[in-house]
Amino acid sequence: MNSTATNHGDFDVVTGALSFTGRHIAQRLIDDGRGVRTLTAHPDADPSFATKLDVVPYRWDDPVALADSLRGAGTLYNTFWVRFSHGRVSFEEAISKSSALFVAAERAGVDKIVHVSITNPSLSSPLPYFCGKAMVEQALASCGVPFTIVRPTVVLRPGDVLVNNIAWLLRHLPLFGVAGRGDYGVRPVHVEDVARLCVEAARSGRECEVIDAVGPETYTFVEIVELIRTAVGSRSRIVSLPTPIVPLVSRALGLLVHDVLLTGDELRGLMDGLVTTDGPATGRIALSEWLADSADGLGEVYASELARHFEQAPTKAPAGPDVAHGAELAGTT
Repeated sequence: MNSTATNHGDFDVVTGALSFTGRHIAQRLIDDGRGVRTLTAHPDADPSFATKLDVVPYRWDDPVALADSLRGAGTLYNTFWVRFSHGRVSFEEAISKSSALFVAAERAGVDKIVHVSITNPSLSSPLPYFCGKAMVEQALASCGVPFTIVRPTVVLRPGDVLVNNIAWLLRHLPLFGVAGRGDYGVRPVHVEDVARLCVEAARSGRECEVIDAVGPETYTFVEIVELIRTAVGSRSRIVSLPTPIVPLVSRALGLLVHDVLLTGDELRGLMDGLVTTDGPATGRIALSEWLADSADGLGEVYASELARHFEQAPTKAPAGPDVAHGAELAGTT
């Protein structure tokens, strides 16, 4: 696909379509006959899928060029975000770039923005992830383009950095540690449901809408670990750890696999119930069903966040460190 499409609304723009959530949104649009342009920082991430797209690099250094990359698009589907600050990448930078993207969309005359956020964002949150997401939503609301905000909980997807890596740890460790009793709620949603909700939102005609993307099943965190252990046939023992110890253990494991398994803020968000809601289910794919279908390959290869988004190196980790405990939580986009 080339970049000559000029008829207003004959294609859509999906940020990060060579990654996870963006890829599923893009595939759904392609299946529906839409042209798809992606803005990406990693144009070589998925060469085979890239052939289906008009691949354009982000032009953060040039507001005019950034707006031109959106001109003619019907909908901007935005998945741009960072899971944690690392090196020169920070939440502050992600907020600033997201705001610049929304301004560019307004200048380009984009019809609608569908923005992927997170459940329970709050400007008053002490957690940079959730506070930053709220600040991005605030910037979106002030940009002047009709919008829908889709707020997923923990997102299930093949090769993800949550369920997949829990499974990897359970396959390789004799013990798997959870913080406290592990009784904090999680209501995971499948990435296909997130993509469906995003595309449906773009076509709904409703403006300034907020949708929680939540699955049909609610579990405690320890119940999810137990389900995964059973699915992959692990004999790892699940043990309760004092909460302050978990980030230290996670950091030690991270050094062994050259990755960031869990941050203190992620653990706090999980334990504070920020990845679940009490509203009706909007997702259709249940965790229990997905595990039954995905168990064979689940956790066979470790999914490295640093390799995928910061280093662009191979994602295969060592066969398995000889260590005692593991814990994992990931962001959504």
